[in-house]
Amino acid sequence: MDVVPPALARLIADLSRLPGVGRKTATRLALYILRRPAAEAQNLARDLAELHGAIRLCANCYAFSETDPCRICQDPRRDPRLICVVEEPGDLMAVEKTGSFGGQYHILHGVLSPMDGIGPGEIRVDELLARIRRQQSAEVLIATSSTVPGEATAAYLAKRLQEVEVRVTRLACGIPMGMDIKYADEMTLSRAIEARRESW
Repeated sequence: MDVVPPALARLIADLSRLPGVGRKTATRLALYILRRPAAEAQNLARDLAELHGAIRLCANCYAFSETDPCRICQDPRRDPRLICVVEEPGDLMAVEKTGSFGGQYHILHGVLSPMDGIGPGEIRVDELLARIRRQQSAEVLIATSSTVPGEATAAYLAKRLQEVEVRVTRLACGIPMGMDIKYADEMTLSRAIEARRESW
């Protein structure tokens, strides 16, 4: 006999479709929502229902935004001559958290992955080149991940960026703070050595 009420079972099934959420986590989340006041659950339901209607892509950088252009592209303090290219909107959020980047962004919404059917036409490289010409950008910082698809995408971008007159830089990779060097993989250690700089 199934002891889970159908409405709760449906919510668990919906939550378990989210990335990184298994059945146990989905059950824990569903039970938490059920124990909270009904008004909180209604607010969550309303926010989810309004999400797709409220959010669009910025026509300039392709970030998720409620305005077009987005707040970053509208901000006169941001340098349009410096563009940071990232894979996904989550990467933009991570860079922004550092508070150390004062330019604008360009979101590819993917990386090259022939096994998954993602080729150059599925990521926004042509739009990036047109934007560089339009804004007369001086530097493009490639901030793709150091995974195989991320590195392949970075190499492809570097080649395509030769079509425009722009300085191309790559996000440096190195040893994370607090990590014992003997546990670093060869690629990370190699990149850290290549990106070394004077400290004193």
